[in-house]
Amino acid sequence: MRVAFVGKGGSGKTTLSALFSRHLARSGAPVLAVDGDINQHLAEALAPDDDRPFTAPALGPHLGDIKDYLRGTNPRIPSREAMVKTTPPGRGSRLLRLLGDDDLHARHVGHAGGVPLMVTGEFDESDLGVACYHSKLGAVELYLGHLVDGPGEYVVVDMTAGADAFASGLFTRFDLTFLVAEPTRKGVSVYRQYRDHAREFGVRIAVVGNKVTCEDDLLFLKEQVGDDLLTHLVHSDWVRAAERGRPRGELESHNRHALDVLREAVDAHPRDWERLHRHAVEFHLRNARAWANEATGRDLADQVDPDFAPGPSALS
Repeated sequence: MRVAFVGKGGSGKTTLSALFSRHLARSGAPVLAVDGDINQHLAEALAPDDDRPFTAPALGPHLGDIKDYLRGTNPRIPSREAMVKTTPPGRGSRLLRLLGDDDLHARHVGHAGGVPLMVTGEFDESDLGVACYHSKLGAVELYLGHLVDGPGEYVVVDMTAGADAFASGLFTRFDLTFLVAEPTRKGVSVYRQYRDHAREFGVRIAVVGNKVTCEDDLLFLKEQVGDDLLTHLVHSDWVRAAERGRPRGELESHNRHALDVLREAVDAHPRDWERLHRHAVEFHLRNARAWANEATGRDLADQVDPDFAPGPSALS
């Protein structure tokens, strides 16, 4: 199952991405965390008391190699230059199992706090004025597009802040999106944008209140988001200590229970492979018409394989 954490900058989405990933890993579930935020802080949040740098190569700088690997022998994709971030898999494409024995996972997966982690990479000086961060996120979009994950397996992605995730089709790649909201007007400001866009495409969202300190905070969230409020986390002394690099003891019992609620929500709805693939094709055709046909000099509608069946059957 694929989960995204989104929200206003400073809402705590990176912290919750880390807490949820650690919660899953400690239960013994197969989990992969992915740092898809322009501010690359997920490794630090996963291992707050570890000063060693995360060393696995980032995905973004190796996008060309990733394209070559994923296109495999698909005759509809003759080169990496012909492959864009929305190119869907087809017959001959190299499909991936979560944390499988393949070159992509072997090269790009490291560990932080005992959790397998891939990172998109920072927006560096060479990108200034010539690229946007979505060019790096294209590697995550392609990875998820070629991943055949099963029930009881989890991919947790810390996304960019605000409604920026809707600048690409990546927001349709998830089974459930958790929108992290503080109990303030600014804290819930992103909610309505997400709600409206998500409903248009049948994307499931659930609001997770964060930094709740009193009953008034909780009532405010309920007034603002209604039934979309799934659960909430209270102000955490453990998290504050962890952010200083000195975590002590265990996360508060209420907050541990909230993480259980998140997992139950994710597990409640099985994967709809047909819908997932339909959205992938739709956004690929949108991108082809908008810019990709001109950029590549090809009609990228030809990359859609009408006889490709997504899901576990494609692995055979």
